[in-house]
Amino acid sequence: FLIEFEKLRTNRSSRILIGAYFFLLTSIALIAAINFDIGPIEFHLAEQGIFNFPYIWHFNAFIGALFKIFLAVVIVSMTANEYSNKTIKQNLIDGLSKREFLHSKWILILVFSGVSTLFIFSVSFILGSIYSDYNELSIIVKDLEFLIAYFIKLTAFFGFCLFLGTAIKRSAFALGFLGIWQMFEGICFGMLKWKSPSWIDAETVFRLFPLNAMSNLITEPFSRLSAVRNLANQIGEDIDGSAQVEWLDVGIVLIWCVIFYSLTYRLLKRRDL
Repeated sequence: FLIEFEKLRTNRSSRILIGAYFFLLTSIALIAAINFDIGPIEFHLAEQGIFNFPYIWHFNAFIGALFKIFLAVVIVSMTANEYSNKTIKQNLIDGLSKREFLHSKWILILVFSGVSTLFIFSVSFILGSIYSDYNELSIIVKDLEFLIAYFIKLTAFFGFCLFLGTAIKRSAFALGFLGIWQMFEGICFGMLKWKSPSWIDAETVFRLFPLNAMSNLITEPFSRLSAVRNLANQIGEDIDGSAQVEWLDVGIVLIWCVIFYSLTYRLLKRRDL
């Protein structure tokens, strides 16, 4: 891991992207300052309950996950640079085995995910302590599983990016393929809904796709807000305000983590570096 840390320290672009990522996570706090005054109507976003415990764990985990692409770019770029700069070959010459090389990358992934999760926890706890209407311990610790889901989601996504960077060896093409894969999953779901036989449930099959499985870990939190539910009721819509982490989705994503690790190691093992 120290080798990976040194590579990060000496790479200016990676430092900028990491800094931008954590700045954006911190900027969640700026939401509290949003205040609209339109005539007699006053709207203060912080007063709508988005910083209430336990809702804040769900909201901030969802928002924080939107910025994960910044760290994904760092991981893909570092992996691609291993080939273009021949550092992977030098590491192997210096005595690092291919499995040890892969482990160093996965340790970096776990550190990224762990630090990001701890950061989200800290920001959420501070904002909740200031703005939440509920400060009982039983309420504060409720829904903390969204942070577990956040950690697993980031780990799986970064593992997928590591696999793509290793397979394609060009950061721009690897990130482009990531976008193409997202569209591919959407097209497959549409085809399943349209053409699959009655005994195949498209929703169940789509649940197994890697990016969709990661997305399912933390569903959108906005329908839980009372203001949104009240507005929906006024127009005749009924919104389910409950949300939870489905442990089946957690299991699916963990299996994908193992698959990404295994595929990356197989590539490294078979490739002449």
